[in-house]
Amino acid sequence: MAPVKAAPFAPAELARALEAAARAAGFHVCEFGRAGDCPLLGLTRRTAGPRPRIYLSAGIHGDEPAPPLALLELMNEGFFDHRAHWIVCPLLNPAGFAAATRENAGGIDLNRDYRRTRSAEVAAHVRWLRRQPNFDLYLTLHEDWEATGFYLYEINPQGRPSLAEPIIESVRTVCPIDPHELIDDRPAAGGIIRPDVDPAVRELWPESIYLRAHHAARGYTLETPSGMPLELRVRAQKAAVNTAVARYLG
Repeated sequence: MAPVKAAPFAPAELARALEAAARAAGFHVCEFGRAGDCPLLGLTRRTAGPRPRIYLSAGIHGDEPAPPLALLELMNEGFFDHRAHWIVCPLLNPAGFAAATRENAGGIDLNRDYRRTRSAEVAAHVRWLRRQPNFDLYLTLHEDWEATGFYLYEINPQGRPSLAEPIIESVRTVCPIDPHELIDDRPAAGGIIRPDVDPAVRELWPESIYLRAHHAARGYTLETPSGMPLELRVRAQKAAVNTAVARYLG
């Protein structure tokens, strides 16, 4: 499928909308860096009492607009409530978002830059993450222009009850599931990839492997198919996030 690159927001406009929605939802807003005229936002919402800590990120690839737009809609819909402590980075590559490119303005794929960091964006993100507590669950939101449907990666080395199948079933109601037995050169079944994860042997670290190595043992990468309509992809991301959080919290 050919990628759908058009997005309804310029990055600075989207960042302003995300910041406004976050403040209205009770988040503390931190600008932990900048990319051109656009801030890199770290959003935190602490809830009274012991609660799980859930991290979400989006927009690390600029040609993947549905994830940050899905987080914006969830913010406006009151999703980020008292059920958890929330840590959200909604637009990690605004320069790429402006150009509709996977890479940042310097041609670096930020999602391969977390082990031997070269980019200012990832360096700033890592510094900010180091100031946060560890997470109980992380969700990284992505898109794939080669995919024929939704799929996900599950990192769950401790073998806790899987959220993958419930996520797939919830997304199936709004978006096709990728049926292939090999996705992104990895074995898949029913839209689920469960990779062998050993950060020590990975030369290039995506954000999810960095998070696995330093911040949380359990996480999911959610992938919508870029060739499908943007509105459908936003709905699929929201369905996946809603189900992951609801099932995790029980």
